[in-house]
Formats: sequence, structure tokens, C-alpha cells
Amino acid sequence: MSDLTEAEVRAEVRQWLAENWDPDMPLVEWRSKLADSGWGMPQWPKEWYGRGLPHALARVVEEEMANVGAVGVARSGVRLLAAATLLEHGSDLQKKKFLRRILTGEDTWCQFFSEPGSGSDLAGATTRAELKGDFWIINGQKVWTTSAHHADYGLLLARTDWDVPKHEGLSYFIIEVKQPGVEVRQLKQMNGYASFNQVFFTDAKVPQENLVGRVGEGWKIALTTLAHERRLADGLQPTPLKRGARVGRIHAEERIETEKANEPYKWYPQRAGRVDLIIERAKETGANKDPYVRQEIAKLMILAKSAEWTARRARAAQQQGRPQGPEGSLGKLAASHVARGCSRVHTLITGTAAMLSGPESPRNGIIAEILLSVPAVSIAGGTDEIQRNIIAERVLGLPKEPRFDTGPFRNVRRN
Repeated sequence: MSDLTEAEVRAEVRQWLAENWDPDMPLVEWRSKLADSGWGMPQWPKEWYGRGLPHALARVVEEEMANVGAVGVARSGVRLLAAATLLEHGSDLQKKKFLRRILTGEDTWCQFFSEPGSGSDLAGATTRAELKGDFWIINGQKVWTTSAHHADYGLLLARTDWDVPKHEGLSYFIIEVKQPGVEVRQLKQMNGYASFNQVFFTDAKVPQENLVGRVGEGWKIALTTLAHERRLADGLQPTPLKRGARVGRIHAEERIETEKANEPYKWYPQRAGRVDLIIERAKETGANKDPYVRQEIAKLMILAKSAEWTARRARAAQQQGRPQGPEGSLGKLAASHVARGCSRVHTLITGTAAMLSGPESPRNGIIAEILLSVPAVSIAGGTDEIQRNIIAERVLGLPKEPRFDTGPFRNVRRN
């Protein structure tokens, strides 16, 4: 861990930016400089494109970059989930091959976890991985995979042993998506978007060196990925930084990249319920004069602010270097309650017009989109029921539910 002071970090990064930042260079060339310097992810280890700084000082680096309008490393989509998982469990060969290209944005990633018969019961995955010669051969199906239609690599959870209990028979792989034997089909949602995909694997290949960890450690490694995913799903957005001038080739290329990367996520603010619109909508419709609606708005705002503070507490713990605690599951569950509360209050405020879409509808269809999108929060990243089990058993120490899926997985009754 670095013993540099905040002033020393500011001075060092300012000098580096003065010598290296040029908004007219190609985006990948700039991010390559960032990755090699360690300033792109300064909280990462020095040997893997970082500087070993605590998270609090990493924020200082972001502020200095924002002051000159400098673009950061690639962060959209599943990239940083992949990076966090590889930093903790990957081999040196995997870190060397993948981490730098994650930061430069040259590779995009997706996550092959959920299946038609094992969404909440993720450990019940039945996609097979069989070792034949130098390759693992993959057969099976995944679903609800965001951005698989333009991903280069995927984080794959697959079954390598059917004769042990289900959690022990899984392994974790990095699979190349654009290869024969991987078929991606987009799924149309009821809110009009097509963010998710179903993916079919037919004798797809994974080289042996792309096994993450050891055979049978897939469940443990998947929990690392999920812990980071749940922390990102707590509903807390980082405070935006004031940015300097954003002109030049780098910014133009970044805007194109961002637009493509964010396309599957355009409806995510509506999925979260848009608590930011509640008071504004109440005023513009006159619903703020209804005492019942005012009470419901007050309840929702109290819940939303409590969830925000829980999320901030989790982020503060992370910045202090403390291990991931129960706040991820607490924040994820709280986000579901906030979203559902928003859906209800938006309906109280807007009335039957909340069902309308199109240019003549409330907020150009945003209110209707909220009502259609909110149910996804209670499912994505682990259902509310799963989060309650985690909190009950691992946080409160309550007895575990009776299980009927112990013993060899091949003998467990499935759908």
C-alpha cells in the first residue's frame, strides 16, 4: 500500500498529465498510456497496471483528470466485473492477456451465468464443459446475457463434474464469444428494448489456459463476480466530477464507444424507478396538494435516502480497504423496494395516463416505461428472495432452509 499523501498524488498526476495528455491522439493509444502508467486504475496493484493507492486517493486522481478533461480507462458493461474477478482469481497469464485490453477498451465482455432452468438457483447450472485434449468443449444454453451480441469474451460458469454436490461441480472459464458453436439471439422485452440475449453453445471451445482458478472452484469465483455486481446494483451513483474541455479526437471516439456500450442500458434509470422525478411530477400534476399522496411521497423519500446512506457506508468501507460486507445484498434488496415504491407513487401521481406511451403521454412515455421496467430490479443480479436468504443466513445467522438438492448433482431432480 502506498504511503503517499494526497498533495503528493495530486502533484504527481498533474505533472504526468501535463506531459502526456493530448486530446487529439487516438483513444486506444491514450488509454494504453494510462494503463501502462498505472494512473488509469491507481487502486490496482502496481504489477497489474495500477499504483497500489487506496480508493480515497484514486478519487483524487479522477478529480485531477477531470480538471483537464482527460478521458479515463474503459469502464462500461461487464469489463470491470471481469477485471475484479481476474485480479482476485486469475493466473498471471490471464491477467497479462486480458487486463490491459479491458482498460484500453479493445475487448468487450459479457457474463454467461443464468440459464433457463437455473436463474435464482445459479449453482444448478447444467451447461457442460468437458476436457478433450487441449480444449474444454462447451455445450448448453445461457439466457439474460446483456451485450452478448457484441461481446468479445464472456465469463462462463459451466459444470465439469456431475458426481459431486452441485456447488462443487462447477468451474469458471473465459470463453471467446465470436467463434463457431456460439449462437447469440437477442430477446425483445415488453418495454420495447432488446438488451438481453439467449446464447446457445454447441461444441464451443475454451483453451485450457482460460480456466480461471482450478476445476471445481467455479462457485467460489462466481461469488466474487456477484459481490462486485451487487455493489454496483445498490442504486448509488458516483458524484459527477466537473470536467474540463471535451473536444478533440479522443472525446469524439469516446462518445461513439459510449453510445454503443450504453445502448442496452438506456432503460436502466427507469428500471430503478426514477425517484428523481417524483417531487417534480407531483408539482406539475398538482398531486402534491393531496395529503395521501404527500404521505406516500414522504415514505418513499425516507426509504430512498436510507438506501443511499447504506450504499455510501459500503463505499466508505471499500475505500478504507475493508472486505466486502453484507451491504451489497442489503443495498440490492433496498434498491428493489425503492423501485417498486417509485412505481406505485408514479401511478398515484399520474393516474390512468401512466399507461400511455408515445409523444402525447406523460414525459414522452417515461412514466409508462418505469412501470414496465421496474419488475426487472427484483430479478437481475439475484432475486429479492435470494438476497433475503443471504441476509438471513450469512448476516443474521438464522438457520438455513431445508435442502433437497444435496448429494451428486446428477441425482438431483431438476425442471
